[in-house]
Amino acid sequence: MEAIERHLKEHREDHLAQLKSLLSIPSISALSEHKGDVRHAAQFLSEALTEAGFENAEIVETAGHPVVYADWLNAPGKPTVLVYGHYDVQPVDPLHLWQSSPFEPDIRDNQIYARGASDDKGPTFMHIKALEAILKENGELPLNIKFCIEGEEEVGSAHLEATLEAHKAKFQADLVLISDTTMLAPDQPSICYGLRGLAACQIDLRTANSDLHSGLYGGAVPNAVHALVELLDTLHAPDGTITVDGFYDEVVELSPAERLEYEKLPHDDEAYRKSLDLPALHGEPGYSTLERLWARPTLELNGIYGGFQGEGTKTVIPNEAHAKITCRLVPDQDPNTVLDLIEAHVTKHAPVGSTVTLIRQEGGHPYLAPYDHPAIQLAAQAYTKAYGVQAVFTRMGGSIPVVETFSQLFHIPIVLMGFGLSDENFHAPNEHFSLDNFDKGLRTLCYYYLNLPTVLGNAPN
Repeated sequence: MEAIERHLKEHREDHLAQLKSLLSIPSISALSEHKGDVRHAAQFLSEALTEAGFENAEIVETAGHPVVYADWLNAPGKPTVLVYGHYDVQPVDPLHLWQSSPFEPDIRDNQIYARGASDDKGPTFMHIKALEAILKENGELPLNIKFCIEGEEEVGSAHLEATLEAHKAKFQADLVLISDTTMLAPDQPSICYGLRGLAACQIDLRTANSDLHSGLYGGAVPNAVHALVELLDTLHAPDGTITVDGFYDEVVELSPAERLEYEKLPHDDEAYRKSLDLPALHGEPGYSTLERLWARPTLELNGIYGGFQGEGTKTVIPNEAHAKITCRLVPDQDPNTVLDLIEAHVTKHAPVGSTVTLIRQEGGHPYLAPYDHPAIQLAAQAYTKAYGVQAVFTRMGGSIPVVETFSQLFHIPIVLMGFGLSDENFHAPNEHFSLDNFDKGLRTLCYYYLNLPTVLGNAPN
């Protein structure tokens, strides 16, 4: 390990220069004008994997943006790890809020600023460099490695599942390793063992066959905006509880042991409130803030629109109004079942004079791993060795649908080893990534890879 750590120190500037080159590519998967840039990023990674010593590097075509594959399969009898990451990034708007150009990486105060620095080019790149260091210094890897780096994560991984199914043998492994989650704090490494799922929909409410003059019709006909507000108010009780019949029926409650562990974590409600400039926190009664964030389901109104939106006044009674809703789901909630329940609720509570339609959108299942699995426990040991602080186990409130995809297709353990921080502005202006976590994260990954064959060999799939 000493030679590997020396290698990482000696090549640090080269690694950062390569990372800057990757971050300079505007691989925005949501915008068609950047289709060429997305492919450029895929080609960059394919070449970087080859230079690092991996074999069979190729760009796997999909119906959308490509997947980058590469492997090193020269450890017969040893387990195989599939490393997943994504090279696509979010749009950069609003551009004027960036302190430096989003695709001209800038290092300030030991942070590297660029779109994709934290989500997910930086962490994905770390796996390539950690394994390269082991390969260069030891002449071989202690286990077999495959890479799956996609270009559509930020737009829902629409074509990844079909690609994995079509090339199942190519991507088959004994464990999936992902670095697309966050640590609890800069000085508190953490292993995420649970993710919330997602169910999304849009509600369209209509009344008359057109907008109506408020003087000629006001007081005699229903107003679509009023009706929508009335309908949406039926989704929650004042205390934050979701009032959709059956919504909580399949929810698996936290175990007493998990609740006790969460109480030990370094979270301060008052500091959290102040950081958000909120007069008070709010949420489902009977649960702590961390429990609400990680292990309880939600139903959120993401947007409401209808009626006149322009400057000045327009005396109109709107005939349609719309709301966008997403639910974060926990084990054992099913996104389709949840949308069935919401559809039944809005149909039942449709205000007089209105017609309500629910349009189903994307969804993903929640994921929960047994955190006593040896491969996950080894991750905690790797963090502790690199950071000098005992790692803790957490869930994450966000969703990574691809985790459930890997779980369903391959039925193998999935380990989530994140190195980003929740305040690093991913999806927002001034995204950045801590170079302290870059350095310590490389050491963490090296320790993990070097010791994984022993524990994985004894771990049940």
